[in-house]
Amino acid sequence: MGAVVSCIKSVFQTIGACIMAVVNGIGNILKAILNGIISVFDIIVSCLTCNRAGGRRRRGGGVSHV
Repeated sequence: MGAVVSCIKSVFQTIGACIMAVVNGIGNILKAILNGIISVFDIIVSCLTCNRAGGRRRRGGGVSHV
């Protein structure tokens, strides 16, 4: 009887892991789509502002005028 319970428990654990993998995959796909949309808006904003907005692309090494 214990082997049957162990087998059923194992089946449910496997099904749960499979469902979690599917949910994780869907989450990663949605994250990639949102990152793509954000990148497109970043490109549009940088074009409209002549690359003055979004200091992410600016590199260090500038001279400080104090």
